[in-house]
Amino acid sequence: MLKVNNLKIYYKTPLGFVKAVDGVSFEVKKGEIFGIAGESGCGKSTLVNSLVLRKPPMVHMGGEAILDGKNIMTLNEKEYRKIRYTKLSIIPQYSLNALNPTKRIKEIVRDLAKEHGYKDREEIENKLRERLKMVGLSEQVANMYPIELSGGMKQRAVMVVSTLLDPKLLIADEITSALDVTNQRIILELLYSFIKEEKIVDSIIFITHDMGLLDKIADRIMIMYAGKVVEIGPTEKIINEPAHPYTQMLLNSLPRLGISYREIKLQEIPGEPPALLKPPSGCRLHPRCPYAMQICKEEPDMIKIGRNHFVACHMYRG
Repeated sequence: MLKVNNLKIYYKTPLGFVKAVDGVSFEVKKGEIFGIAGESGCGKSTLVNSLVLRKPPMVHMGGEAILDGKNIMTLNEKEYRKIRYTKLSIIPQYSLNALNPTKRIKEIVRDLAKEHGYKDREEIENKLRERLKMVGLSEQVANMYPIELSGGMKQRAVMVVSTLLDPKLLIADEITSALDVTNQRIILELLYSFIKEEKIVDSIIFITHDMGLLDKIADRIMIMYAGKVVEIGPTEKIINEPAHPYTQMLLNSLPRLGISYREIKLQEIPGEPPALLKPPSGCRLHPRCPYAMQICKEEPDMIKIGRNHFVACHMYRG
């Protein structure tokens, strides 16, 4: 579905380039939910947003992203507009504020459809009503302004707009972070339904810092740290047998159901994430890593340690 090779996305600043995504490679398979996790500032949102819309100061410095046989990194704005919402769509990180407050939901959808050459207004409005029903919203929502909707309703309305033209690949960027637990569950169930039951999208990239959510929905998980990929593998392996020290520390820093603070205290990740204007050489975790060795000042290769399980760490060198 999507194959990303050595992608580099930097931010241009007066002091130099911030290396937000620095040589990232991965692939998303048809029919899977691919999770991306890491602490704030690791580059996960920059990565996925660069696939959809690059605006200054974001700069493509190298690498490729092949979607449906085309390197989308080379597309101009006009070509991008053709594939947005049809082949590639995103539910943005701040989706609760993504809808035009001056237009009704049906007017937003009508404009989107018109931009992509859909002329039958009745067909589009019928499809809108069907999708609203699918996500548990009343047909009357089509006639409402975004301000009239609650947070959970607004999130579901954004999901309808983002998927109305049946995109092949849907990106969900931190879409549950502003929601309560009940609405988080609803959103996860809808995403699962979109791909596994209704089949209105072919694949999903789900970005979050919450490993618990990925455990419930993702088929595979990629862990990012300081603009680099440190581990990729099946969800069960990543959650239960994390290989990279960062993945281990990330999981150990999270609370677990049924375990009180008196029994097991949460473990903080020591130190601070590096400044990506001048990141450390070699493995970017080594200044914070409890297992750091001299060789960690050299860049580690991505090593296969199991079926579909890869890690970038010198501890696993043969």
